[in-house]
Amino acid sequence: AREEAMDRLMELMDKGELPTELKEGFGPKQFVEVKELEDTASEGEDAITEAIQILSNLASLKLKMMESREEALKIRAAIDILFTDEPVSAEEIGRLKDGFKVLKNFAQANVRYREARSKAEEARAILDDALQSNEAENKAQKSGK
Repeated sequence: AREEAMDRLMELMDKGELPTELKEGFGPKQFVEVKELEDTASEGEDAITEAIQILSNLASLKLKMMESREEALKIRAAIDILFTDEPVSAEEIGRLKDGFKVLKNFAQANVRYREARSKAEEARAILDDALQSNEAENKAQKSGK
């Protein structure tokens, strides 16, 4: 890295971008390598951001599931008529067929919601940890005053 810095310095001096009138000049041992600092806080912040996204997704899925739940349950109850020997009109069968799409959407949303809820448990724990550490700092600051 020092050699690269020295080469870069020589290049800049040759182009006239740096003054070349230096009394003692530069040597490779006079350079200090400056590395970019990695953002250490970003790992924790990324976990919190991801946790919020997971919880937001859970909220959206719950809303979607709840919106179709009532109608889907009515359709589910009506399905039982297919398993009886009672006569059924073509109109009733048509309504059932139309309702299958709603039932399918509800069932899929419900499955996605349950899967997301199990993932969201970890997200909730991450947020709880972040909030508790903040509360602990606040209590320590108050008791230190």
